[in-house]
Amino acid sequence: MAGVRPLPASRGLNGTVRVALGAAAVAELLRRHDVRPRRSLGQHFVVDPNTVMRIVRLAGVEPGERVLEIGAGCGALTVALADAGAAVVAIEIDGRLVGALGEVCADRSVEVLHTDATDIASWAPRLEGDGRWKLVANLPYNVATPLLADILDGLPQITAMLVMVQEEVAQRLAAAPGHPAYGLPSLKVACWARAEILGRVPPTVFWPRPSVSSALLGVNRLPEPAADNIDDLYRLARRAFNQRRKMLRASLRDVVTPGAFAAAGVDPAARPGDLAVEDWSRLAAAAGALGRPAGDGRAPGIAT
Repeated sequence: MAGVRPLPASRGLNGTVRVALGAAAVAELLRRHDVRPRRSLGQHFVVDPNTVMRIVRLAGVEPGERVLEIGAGCGALTVALADAGAAVVAIEIDGRLVGALGEVCADRSVEVLHTDATDIASWAPRLEGDGRWKLVANLPYNVATPLLADILDGLPQITAMLVMVQEEVAQRLAAAPGHPAYGLPSLKVACWARAEILGRVPPTVFWPRPSVSSALLGVNRLPEPAADNIDDLYRLARRAFNQRRKMLRASLRDVVTPGAFAAAGVDPAARPGDLAVEDWSRLAAAAGALGRPAGDGRAPGIAT
């Protein structure tokens, strides 16, 4: 962990000094609980003070807010969120870390759930009831894209997110039509929210260091979905993006007629990466109205 500075002490709402988790504290915590990071779980623990504080600041966490954290790890971000005044529900899949989290969060407003975050049914009931939630997390790289898509699809009470993900993933999620990174993940996010890359994060802030850079992605849910036929438009788009280099009239020739292109005001010579949510919505509606299926009939899940 050479070169990574430990987190300094911070002050809670009542002015008491809190000792935050830095590199030395993380090393001791892991040693005491006999934990070694697992590549299979995408475990890269944040041990840099400025990065943790930056995440909390960019997330706009205020006293009394309810925050969901996925992949709590050793608790460095968990502690900072709680000390900012949030009531935190922290999800951690690794049972070896549950005890460590309980130790560092013992006197804070933190509830630790030992479960797999991709099994949304196992933890979503904890978020039921009135009020909004924020998601603030250092997401494991291997589940970030499908997990965010499922949250946008099914958990409207989570209205804002600030997540740290692999930089390439952030680019795909935030890309606009016409950008080389624009694809199905970008379209899925745009159906429900607005996403923006708020900053980049070097590998040096993690232990162990990942081989790639990360980025901070802000996602804010729209007041209303960007279309009222999201399942249909997404099925159609997925079919087209499977052959993203082809013109739409070629990739969609079995499901969209020339008349449907005309009715939707979509150029059949365009390629999938040129169309925004509104374009896909009109095209799916026109295809359905003219008697052609809007897609391949499969469920509209996420793909890269």
